[in-house]
Amino acid sequence: MRAANQDTPDDDGAAPGARGELRRQLRERRRLRAAVLVLVSVVLLGAVPLFFGVRTLSRDPVFDNLDQLNVPGWAATKTVDDVSGSRWCLLDCRLRERTVTSDKSPEETTTVYETALRQDGWQPWKVSRCPEQETKGTYTCWRRDELTLDLWVRSPTCVPPPVDGEPALVPSPEPSAAAAECTGSLVSVKVRNAIDDERTRPQPATDPSLTGEDPFPTVSADPLGDVTPSPS
Repeated sequence: MRAANQDTPDDDGAAPGARGELRRQLRERRRLRAAVLVLVSVVLLGAVPLFFGVRTLSRDPVFDNLDQLNVPGWAATKTVDDVSGSRWCLLDCRLRERTVTSDKSPEETTTVYETALRQDGWQPWKVSRCPEQETKGTYTCWRRDELTLDLWVRSPTCVPPPVDGEPALVPSPEPSAAAAECTGSLVSVKVRNAIDDERTRPQPATDPSLTGEDPFPTVSADPLGDVTPSPS
């Protein structure tokens, strides 16, 4: 009987210890779940701003501004953007180029784009080398704040360029077929930083008095025409 009585306290003492261990494990699980929830919340809250931040850095705001130009849908049926250079002008400043397809004539398209640019705060810029070389269609230059913009509107190319190894396509002799292929117009927009646009800098003078003599003058007469032959 004494031995049985001695075993009872040991069993009673083991039960509270097991219950304490179980409570400790439950507390650790709760802490682990709470830590996981906090970690997931931090990741989610940080991922959303990071996503929009990367999107903002990758998307040039100039293109967003061009998207907001008040032009009708027929004047921008297809848009292709291209960008080069650095936004912070490291080595080369950023150059934004946009090509747009319009369903209507170059004259109508030019009118709506010039009106939209004025409404957006762009001012016509009368400057030499606008365009830098003779082009067909309408070519105008604009300035706003620290940016310059070139707008070129012209008729589309009716005949595609030849492909290597293949003969060039010959235009159809039927006027109706040519008219169907050549309707509408093409719009090119080029936006640069004003500090990187050479036309904003002082242009060199072309006065001949400032260039000096030509080191290699052109000889108009035969230099040997007046030479007297020596007697033999």
